[in-house]
Amino acid sequence: MWQRLSFKTQLVLPLLVSFLAALALGGVLLQIFAAGQLADENEPGRRSTRTVADALNSSLGASDNPQKMLDAFVGSLGSSSDIQFRPLEAGPPPPARERLQDLHGVPQWFVDLIAVPEIDAATPVIIGGRRVGDIVFVPDLSAELFEKWIGFLALTGLIAVLMVLTGTIAYLFAGSALRPLRDLGTGLTRIRRGDYTTPIPVAGPPEIRQSCEEANALVTTLAQLSEDNRDLLHRLVSLQDNERRDLARELHDELGPLLFSIRAGTIALSEASPQTGHLGNSVQEVMRSVEALQQTNRRILDRLRPLYIEELGLETSLQTLLQNFRKQAPHIGLTTALDPDLNGIDGPLAQTVYRLIQEALTNVLRHAAARNAHVQASIAGKALAIEISDDGAGFPADNVFGRGLTGMQERVRALSGSLTLLRADERTYVRCRLPLETARDGSASI
Repeated sequence: MWQRLSFKTQLVLPLLVSFLAALALGGVLLQIFAAGQLADENEPGRRSTRTVADALNSSLGASDNPQKMLDAFVGSLGSSSDIQFRPLEAGPPPPARERLQDLHGVPQWFVDLIAVPEIDAATPVIIGGRRVGDIVFVPDLSAELFEKWIGFLALTGLIAVLMVLTGTIAYLFAGSALRPLRDLGTGLTRIRRGDYTTPIPVAGPPEIRQSCEEANALVTTLAQLSEDNRDLLHRLVSLQDNERRDLARELHDELGPLLFSIRAGTIALSEASPQTGHLGNSVQEVMRSVEALQQTNRRILDRLRPLYIEELGLETSLQTLLQNFRKQAPHIGLTTALDPDLNGIDGPLAQTVYRLIQEALTNVLRHAAARNAHVQASIAGKALAIEISDDGAGFPADNVFGRGLTGMQERVRALSGSLTLLRADERTYVRCRLPLETARDGSASI
């Protein structure tokens, strides 16, 4: 539980406990030594009482009228004196606690804490060999208790002031020390998220300043590595596009004419000879196989390099792609919202958008078992936002990105964009955001 407390709490709490312990120790010491101190302070009065009693007994023994002398002595004492004559019939004096008169606001718990000792002293008075009373020492301890109460309040007040002052200083010091640490933690979080543009403020003690400086040096290195990585991805994507373009050209220039020749030869063969028996069936099978090969070739060419983008524009090419999807999957209700300004986008950005939507729809068709899907592509400010959603079964928790979307993620990263896949409200969303202006190559623009 201690580890869950904040640093300020861990710093201030021991100080608070220490001051409370000091206060409790002060109370214990007060209880131990106050009673003895009260007894020591009143010891002279006890000795004086014995001296007065001895002198009175001597005078009474030598006097012709001892009772008159005793009465005169009692009259001279007064009611406020700590030394009193107590007749024998009056009984013993009450305990010291019961004689406390005006405590001057001293609380009873403080009196009980001190444990007021019994410091009374009594010396018998003898007349004619008979005890007639006692000379007693009955001090009023109210003043001494008030003095000790004031001292206790002063000690408590001093401890409280020191506690508040020390706690405030510790709290402010912890705040000034934690602020650079919070900035460092926030900066590390930005680094983890891929933000290398905002440096971490360098502040605080030398140890924290050094950590901030090292973190900023790490940011610079990571930013350079990220830039190099994007350049590498961009070159890799360009190489892939070049390979796709060369492969598509080969398929178009080599395989296309061959398939056309086979189709033309088959048609000529069917026209030159009667289509009877087994020969007629074989000719029809060859024709169907050639048509299937031509359709497969066109589909492969379309996936390798969508030629429509350069001639027709991105928006028109996407509309063609969506129409083909509706023909291929009539059981899926497809709705779209495409920005007409997409036709102004070309180059790697247009190819990335086309292939992202193509790959996402392929996944919907093959894996989602969806009944409805929606494609949206719009331009907002200096960014292009793309979203493909469906109401299918979603994606496995341990396999967020498949091979196709992983390739798309590399393309998006090469263009300094972001690609996310999430599940919400029983729908699966593929969301992509791409900058329209790329400082690296300027290939995306409106």
